[in-house]
Amino acid sequence: MSAQRPEGRPVRPEISPPEPQFTPCDSCHHLTLAEAEANAEFDWSKATDCRVLLKRHQATAECSARKPV
Repeated sequence: MSAQRPEGRPVRPEISPPEPQFTPCDSCHHLTLAEAEANAEFDWSKATDCRVLLKRHQATAECSARKPV
């Protein structure tokens, strides 16, 4: 069964509100790049480690780019 759309109505992509932008500090940038490289290499364990380290880093006062709570 295929989904059908009414004729004459253009399909519009879902528009979501923009995420608040923040400038990452050097440590955030490094961990984000390391996660992307790990994902590209299909190293899921390393990618998870990078996400955990990034969350821990952002929870500290060392992070200058902490997201507002």
